[in-house]
Amino acid sequence: MKFLFILNDPPYGTERSYNGFRLARALSKHEGNEIRIFLLGDAALCAKAGQKVPEGFYNIEFFAQSILRRKGEIGVCGVCMEARALKDEELIGGARHATLEQLAEWTMWADKVITF
Repeated sequence: MKFLFILNDPPYGTERSYNGFRLARALSKHEGNEIRIFLLGDAALCAKAGQKVPEGFYNIEFFAQSILRRKGEIGVCGVCMEARALKDEELIGGARHATLEQLAEWTMWADKVITF
């Protein structure tokens, strides 16, 4: 089954993006499932490499890398990146600058679209 996750919240401060990544990771462990994650708004910061997470907090970068290792895809809204001064070279390896057109294509590709 093909799953598209659309995340909107920042990596820390709420648990919405964390829970989205957790569910995506769990689904990615089942053979035949394909996972794509599109990061909008403050969720663009979920794809920032080298996050220094305070002790006791979950590490969003770990979850993102886990999805990518399982052949998942992560697209990051380019307009949202610009608004947050996030550059392509700052993204986790495998995550990529994306457009709203790509989100539209991924939405048509997906069997299920899940938003957090």
